[in-house]
Amino acid sequence: MKKLFIIALTTLGFTFAAQAQDDDIVGQTAQGKWLIEANTNTSGDIEALISGIKGPGNTGFSFTTVDGETIWNIGIEGGYFVVDDLAVKVGLGYGDYFSDGIFSYKVGAKYYINSQIPVGVDLNGVSVNNYNSMYIGAQAGYAWFLGKNVSVEPALRYDIGMNEDAGDGDFNPLSVRIGFVLHF
Repeated sequence: MKKLFIIALTTLGFTFAAQAQDDDIVGQTAQGKWLIEANTNTSGDIEALISGIKGPGNTGFSFTTVDGETIWNIGIEGGYFVVDDLAVKVGLGYGDYFSDGIFSYKVGAKYYINSQIPVGVDLNGVSVNNYNSMYIGAQAGYAWFLGKNVSVEPALRYDIGMNEDAGDGDFNPLSVRIGFVLHF
């Protein structure tokens, strides 16, 4: 409950801190547009990693070292705006987890409130060996448009484990992300 309260407060903070965007940016989240997104990912409680919980699907970029072992991931997401401000997205990631190849996936939607406050929900997971975790994730942030086709989107994300491999809801990470988005 405490984590959800923190997410809500942060989202409100982003809302009140929002600055007006230039008029020439309007339309980047219009129906028929595409987006390609790369994220940094800070999720992953070190104790959970050591105990074998691999965490939610990572379709971003991350690099961690635990007890001399390197854990890395690379991924990308893409989406299509089915209506103004609402994109349907998919993402794929691949990485290395203690010398095991790890495949991550994500399917969801992202809505831009006032065309500049992205909120999203998705189903994501990890597949490695006989391990298949599944999470439902939500995130909220702010989109700073640096030009007609590029935005930087810092966000908070919360994932809830949905099966035994995801810790049966006992491991629900809160993470900070920075997304780099191309709009076409």
